[in-house]
Amino acid sequence: MPYRTIIEPFRIHSVQAIEFPSLEQREAALERAGYNLFGLHGNEVIIDLLTDSGTGAMSSRQWAGMMVGDESYAGSRSYFRFRDVIEDLTGFGEIIPAHQGRAAEKILFATVVNEGDVVPNNTHFDTTRANVEYQQAEARDIVIAEGHDPASEFPFKGNMDVAALERTIEEVGRDRVPLVMVTVTNNSGGGQPVSMANLRAVRAVCDRYDIPFFLDACRFAENAWFIKQREDGYSDKTPKEIAQEMFSLADGCTMSAKKDGLSNIGGFLGMNDPEVAQQCRNLLILTEGFPTYGGLAGYDLEAIAQGLEEVLQEEYLHYRIRSTAYLADKVNSAGIPIMRPPGGHAVYIDAKSFLSHIPPGQYPAQALAVELYREGGVRGVEIGSVMFGRPLPDGTEEPAAMELVRLAVPRRTYTQSHIDFVGEVVIAVAQRAETLRGYRITAQAPWLRHFTARFAPV
Repeated sequence: MPYRTIIEPFRIHSVQAIEFPSLEQREAALERAGYNLFGLHGNEVIIDLLTDSGTGAMSSRQWAGMMVGDESYAGSRSYFRFRDVIEDLTGFGEIIPAHQGRAAEKILFATVVNEGDVVPNNTHFDTTRANVEYQQAEARDIVIAEGHDPASEFPFKGNMDVAALERTIEEVGRDRVPLVMVTVTNNSGGGQPVSMANLRAVRAVCDRYDIPFFLDACRFAENAWFIKQREDGYSDKTPKEIAQEMFSLADGCTMSAKKDGLSNIGGFLGMNDPEVAQQCRNLLILTEGFPTYGGLAGYDLEAIAQGLEEVLQEEYLHYRIRSTAYLADKVNSAGIPIMRPPGGHAVYIDAKSFLSHIPPGQYPAQALAVELYREGGVRGVEIGSVMFGRPLPDGTEEPAAMELVRLAVPRRTYTQSHIDFVGEVVIAVAQRAETLRGYRITAQAPWLRHFTARFAPV
């Protein structure tokens, strides 16, 4: 259609009420939670952009599929539908369900990664990094230089630095690199896509050194859409054809189906190597469940299978990417610095530039995230030095490369008026940005501290 307005490619079938806590109630909630937005209760949040993981709305076909889910403990019919859909999409011969993406990561890395190993990635996300480091290995990020520049308009800022990958392998030795991983799209780096050309280049390096190549495929469909829109030679291909080509370049993948599986729970581990797959299944039985359910109910397997088909529909992807860009345009037009160009699933505010008066050691992105909630009940998440700062021997921290606040848009959940409200809240905070102050950590866990840390204002 020639119209400018991008309408949602669905009708709203049911609704869920939103509560509107007052400023006083929001302030009390912040104090109770130790200024950690993960500690807020759901009913204390007006617009929840903490994550797009498992927070979207499922379709009527997914709900219908759940009603016919087969709950057999072993050999569930729902598992075979789940397996067949994923095999058709990925081409991988070994499909192992898990209750979510981090469980698939845990099983994979516990199987193939040893102490002292190095796992290269464009940028590890939090659970991926934690699961690598839990094996006493190094999670090494080697995204291209443009990926660290929020203002750059480079179309594929999620690309891996292929020259740096080769240097890493030569530096540490091939035997210390159990696999190479690329995250599509690159969540920690602003939801930026990876080009097919870059995936081919990484594949070529892995072939030369005989190293397995895996995708973190949580947002594979969004990445496929960006390739269709931005990369030469792909405009006439369908998102499914592009996704299939992406997977054909890899030896395996981990995936949280809570993202581009359009489901509220679930994930899987896929690969071609039957021997490694058997080792993974042995661990799966110990930690997740029998290989034909993997910690999921049969109705979850049905919902994921249906979601993986729906997520590749062009009407959905057009709406999905444009609705995120709509918020990005609204915020950016007010002069607020964001990661450019907009990512697929979220808008990332550049807190380092936005709050330049707050040093990294006082967590400017955390300060901004707290203030967005205080101002208008909008919950985002810090992706900066709280999440990715590294402790140093002298007791100080090496700050993260970027200080971002991610506003992750749940799939098929909020309307345009909700997004307009979020934009107004961000702009209201921007008008008094110079008054904001930093935070210090008062308590933290040794792993994934951002989930449970407590803070106090500086």
